[in-house]
Amino acid sequence: MRQPIMFMCLLVFSVSFATADEAVQLSDIKLPPGFSIEVYASEVPNARSMTLGSNGTVFVSTRRDGHVFAVVPQEGSAPQVVTIAQGLKMPNGIAYHDGDLYVAEMTRVLRYPDIGARLDDPPQPEVVGDSLPDESHHGWRYIAFGPDDKLYISIGAPCNICDRDGFGVIVRQNADGSARETVASGVRNSVGMTWHPQTGELWFTDNGRDMLGDDIPPCELNHAPTAGLQFGFPFCHGGDFADPEFGDLGDCADVTPPAQKLGPHVAPLGLKFYTGSMFPIEYHNQIFIAEHGSWNRSKKIGYRISLVRMEHGQPVSYDSFAEGWLQNEQVSGRPVDLLILEDGSMLVSDDKAGKIYRISYSSLRAEGLM
Repeated sequence: MRQPIMFMCLLVFSVSFATADEAVQLSDIKLPPGFSIEVYASEVPNARSMTLGSNGTVFVSTRRDGHVFAVVPQEGSAPQVVTIAQGLKMPNGIAYHDGDLYVAEMTRVLRYPDIGARLDDPPQPEVVGDSLPDESHHGWRYIAFGPDDKLYISIGAPCNICDRDGFGVIVRQNADGSARETVASGVRNSVGMTWHPQTGELWFTDNGRDMLGDDIPPCELNHAPTAGLQFGFPFCHGGDFADPEFGDLGDCADVTPPAQKLGPHVAPLGLKFYTGSMFPIEYHNQIFIAEHGSWNRSKKIGYRISLVRMEHGQPVSYDSFAEGWLQNEQVSGRPVDLLILEDGSMLVSDDKAGKIYRISYSSLRAEGLM
């Protein structure tokens, strides 16, 4: 049953265009010919997951700050940033569906009805799913609506490595919170899900365990064409590496291996198939991944947007698309999530810089004519 809750506030402020210092920083970002990057919104503290609402409004979650923002486009000027909610507990998960905004705190999912028409007076949210685990380690949820109109929710392991019932899974439920069921298990900590635009099949990132050295195990891009698959955690990593502590709990031969092994400790988070029309045709239906970056590796890696190229529905390569947030072991930004706008450009959230970037493409730029 939906339960009303009562805390809410509203704040609106203008976002300025990129300053000279920001432009210098963006000049470090390397992209393929014809692509450019700019600051889309410069004051979105702790910007994490994003979802696209009506009329071009982008809703943005946070993790540490407890806020939810709406970035509202303004004709001829920078977008406005509107605070939809504050005081929430780890509201990392966010999704827009049938005019309503869904926000996942650690233990429950909230629904803000008809949010697009009420940005200046946000509605009281309703609880449409609770009883999620209350342990904070990997307790920030990622949520998204699938092509089946069900809400998918990640439940990360409450540890670096452990065996705990009810954790390390992806579940789904109806929009009203009913009929929750497990979709995938053996998933250590997924903070990004998407669906193939042609097949409707689920793809998700997973963050590999720590404390086995710089290069073991890989992080993962996983493919779940059906429900009920087991992806190995905690006994198997990368589809073929038995965990030294928990390897006796299962056999790597029995798990679904990653569709693509990613870099070790790159912390892959949000991912999207490119479904716009602005980028060249060779990027259509390819997977872009926001790599948040390593935190305990002796030499940092990640801090970029990677590109997984697909052929016949399967990955064939894994390379960098946008990089430069990491320079000489110094980090200026940490990509978190990706969003394709209606014009075909791509937004990138950065929770370190508190910004959202926009990546666009021009054939004239590619030919050196602008």
